[in-house]
Amino acid sequence: MGNPVQLTKTVQLAQTVQLTDEIQGLTEDLALASLALARRFSAGATMWCASPTWTFHAHHVAVEFVHPVIVGKRALPAVTVPPAADMVATLRASVAPGDIVLVLADADDPRVIDTMRRGAAWGVETVWIGAGTQRPAAGSANHVIWLDTDDALGASELFVRIYHLLWELTHVCFEHPGLLKPEPECSDEVCITCSDEGRPAEVVLVDGDEALVRTPDGQERIDVSLIDSPSPGDLVLIHAGFAITSPGS
Repeated sequence: MGNPVQLTKTVQLAQTVQLTDEIQGLTEDLALASLALARRFSAGATMWCASPTWTFHAHHVAVEFVHPVIVGKRALPAVTVPPAADMVATLRASVAPGDIVLVLADADDPRVIDTMRRGAAWGVETVWIGAGTQRPAAGSANHVIWLDTDDALGASELFVRIYHLLWELTHVCFEHPGLLKPEPECSDEVCITCSDEGRPAEVVLVDGDEALVRTPDGQERIDVSLIDSPSPGDLVLIHAGFAITSPGS
């Protein structure tokens, strides 16, 4: 989040919630994730919860948000991805731009890594909760909330506190409408950053030197003659109607 005033305000709100010593260091991570969730939910998002390892946690997160434990709090749309389902295929068919994908998983889970790297192309906010001395690679998700411990049982108990705090802080943000305004987009006639940045997309189908791709703004037809011929499901960066690279392929 780019606005330091909003960041400070959100962290201050997070500090009003009682945190245990084990998660005291996660205040800023929790605050940023909660603000992002509040903004997305306010705009009509659904949260998709998944956990290949701890399926009961995915169910618990969804229930936490759908069924408020405090009278008068909003019920927020949240759905669990079935544990036996193909995570990428299920979410690809289900999520809409503006939705949220929240996972609880180890840092090296290939199903989660493959899912989270598609978040930008799908236009979703991604939250990765987990534990262990190995963290997800930088940039793997919009928000990483991580416990630096290999104690699986202890971490599992703390996960419950973490997603309860996410729920609580999300509702705290709702009480401050000024925080829910999205970050202002670039309004200059020419923005160096925006004009030079490739946009992420996921290939839907390929037809010779052209491809139909999925982006947060919908489907587009692009030229793929500058890169090796992609396959459906591949990720590409596009600029000015051309695929300019295929990251991770």
